[in-house]
Amino acid sequence: MSAKLRVAIFGRPNVGKSTLFNKITGTRKAVVRDEPGVTRDVHFGEGEWCSVRFTVFDTAGVTAGDDKAWSASIREKALKAAETADKIIFVLDGKYGLNPEDRDLAKFLGRLGKPYLSVVNKIDQRENIDVGLSEFYELGLEPMMAASFEHKLGLDEILEWIIEGQEKNALDETETELRIAVVGKPNAGKSTLVNTMLGEDRVVVSPVAGTTVDSIEIPFQREGKDYILIDTAGLRRNAKRKEDVERISALKTEGSVENANVLCLVIDGLIGPTQQDARIVEMAIEHHRAVILVVNKIDVADKKIPQFRNWLREKVADVFHFFKDIPVVYVSAKSGKGLEGLFNEIDSIWARLNRKIATRDINEFFFEVIRQAPAPSFRHNDIKFYYITQTKQRPPSFMAFVNEPRGVSPSYKRFVISKIKAHYDLKGIPIRLYAKKARGNRVTHQSYGDWES
Repeated sequence: MSAKLRVAIFGRPNVGKSTLFNKITGTRKAVVRDEPGVTRDVHFGEGEWCSVRFTVFDTAGVTAGDDKAWSASIREKALKAAETADKIIFVLDGKYGLNPEDRDLAKFLGRLGKPYLSVVNKIDQRENIDVGLSEFYELGLEPMMAASFEHKLGLDEILEWIIEGQEKNALDETETELRIAVVGKPNAGKSTLVNTMLGEDRVVVSPVAGTTVDSIEIPFQREGKDYILIDTAGLRRNAKRKEDVERISALKTEGSVENANVLCLVIDGLIGPTQQDARIVEMAIEHHRAVILVVNKIDVADKKIPQFRNWLREKVADVFHFFKDIPVVYVSAKSGKGLEGLFNEIDSIWARLNRKIATRDINEFFFEVIRQAPAPSFRHNDIKFYYITQTKQRPPSFMAFVNEPRGVSPSYKRFVISKIKAHYDLKGIPIRLYAKKARGNRVTHQSYGDWES
């Protein structure tokens, strides 16, 4: 595999570069505020689309300079990042219009001679595309497209442009190492569960919330199978992260979520799931990680809460309404009750994460689904599907080749995904469906799609 593609997000301050960076990387590394000059350095992140991974640079807003001593340094770093990138996304502000500094940056891009895509951000309505783009045509930058990063409009087309010509670098995730991250709010019993799973006291257990401040990776074997168990610091709501050590712990936990294959989200059975637990699941979905809801302290909860299982199921359905098929396992971390069922669910999830479906099989099923419920038309044109194939990603992901990807709406993707999950027993797996143009995959100023669901 050749070196990873490098993509720079470039433009003047406050045009939406950091928002785009966060959307592409699925993180919140770049601070987003409605004021210029918030980003003063180059942020690096990893993006991935249609099995292709790439590195993204979020550069500081480039200005003509002012009397602040750090302005020249910021400008130099941003220009250097653009020079070292393989592709450049030049972001313009469709809300405030063309700025003289945009002309200077356009000339700089012209001198670089590197592939670039001009994106006019903050155009929220499709009917405003032509008007929003009109004044930017004088820059002579093609291709040019409209987008709204905040509303996730146009991002599919940007990602398609990024990976164009990079298909040879597609992922092949065939490693057999299963990484399990144990996550949850402070004092939910995570470290106790880790020790019980390992059969020994390997991590500190304390009734004081926040005892674990680092993420600890522990390789172990069970019944001839290799695992890596990750005990993470408890996640609290941002308002409660008063100490620097807690903020660092939260960042490490979020990194563990990204690096794991399966998350065991531990909740206190006496309390049930909360909105903070929902945020952890949302984070997992953003990173396409499988989640098992581990309900701890069931020995006590069964005694104290009447009809405990029914009460818990109702709360799970309410709090995780966006993830209706989340697997649930009941345990007592102290006694080890339910541990066998937890490992059975982990192994089952791992098998589903690695499931491979033959192209002929998935096509026969897929075309039966769209025959019964065709996709809505787009701009009075019928959506035509040519074929679908599974990528080499984990969890299972599928790429459908169509005549007009913009017509495959998020709601229709969710519909097809639900059918695939039910038919192939992929319950609880965050599978993905990409819609890709079958031929002539070229971005024009009319490109304006929906974010992948």
